[in-house]
Amino acid sequence: MSAVAAPAPAARVERWTRLSGGFTVLLAGLVVLLAFGPVLWSENALNNLIQLYFLVVLAVMWNALAGYGGLVSVGQQAFIGIGAYAVVFLSLQHSLEPYLAMLLATLIGAAVSIPVAAVVLWLRGGAFAIGTWVVAEAFAILVSLDPNPAIGGGTGTSALIPFNTRYTPEQRLHYTYWASLGTAAVLLAILFVLLRSRLGASLQAIRDDEGAAASVGVRVLLGKGVLFVLAGAGCAAAGALILAWQLSIQPLGPDSVFGVNWSAKMIFMVLVGGLGTFEGPIIGAIVLYLLQTYVSSSGVWYFVMLGAVAIGFALLLPRGIWGTLQERFNVQLLPVGYRLRGRA
Repeated sequence: MSAVAAPAPAARVERWTRLSGGFTVLLAGLVVLLAFGPVLWSENALNNLIQLYFLVVLAVMWNALAGYGGLVSVGQQAFIGIGAYAVVFLSLQHSLEPYLAMLLATLIGAAVSIPVAAVVLWLRGGAFAIGTWVVAEAFAILVSLDPNPAIGGGTGTSALIPFNTRYTPEQRLHYTYWASLGTAAVLLAILFVLLRSRLGASLQAIRDDEGAAASVGVRVLLGKGVLFVLAGAGCAAAGALILAWQLSIQPLGPDSVFGVNWSAKMIFMVLVGGLGTFEGPIIGAIVLYLLQTYVSSSGVWYFVMLGAVAIGFALLLPRGIWGTLQERFNVQLLPVGYRLRGRA
């Protein structure tokens, strides 16, 4: 009898693997370990980690817009500024507890993003990018012209009084650390669940071909609107964290909370980490954090180096660090999509 060849393994579609399941458990354990940071690490380490956490939030929120919705914004700093100034207004003007004010500032950022989305989401491509930048500049000018002494006009303002009258510097550092870690973890979890839902699949269809998605019944404006509101809330939360960390802000100038340099940082992190991947922006945030920590003291050469790194990735690794690894090794640590295993 002739030997009968064994049938080829059937192709199967899968989402979770042993690797991704194990990594998710390890990541959850890492978050629990990081929660003990104020007990384990020095004040300097906590300050550095706070910076890393809000950079992760900004990178993930910008990637949600551009990487999954095809919405390339250069105006997300509008919501960073709104979040920071909302904390100042609520804590100084209304004597609200600062960390409660930070939570409300996040909700205010989400609320403000709704009418903004109703206008800018009708724009496409470059017009959308320019439109979001104009919105950010308009908010910066409005804040700088506000006569309210709590806002401080064009000279900026400080949150020193509401924070330091209620907490010692050590308490403020610890609470800000926990707020930053919690914000990053919660927003990552929300985005992860969203992208794994039916809406998440429709968002990626919108990104790939908006016209084709609409032709099969995808509600394009609704999908984009959900992403825009989530990103607005996330960036407002980051602005609140930035205020709690540095205690002073200003609406105008290169270092302002409404400055376009924040969008430049977001774009850099996502480009380096991997646009349209879930893990990539986290990697990009770590890269930018390391560069800010160890290279930013070199003055103007720091910005030259950032530009050179961004250009190098655009030319040599256009899919970013994680996008390239994912493409080459077909690996997903935090899977939001599906992949085909085996042969048909």
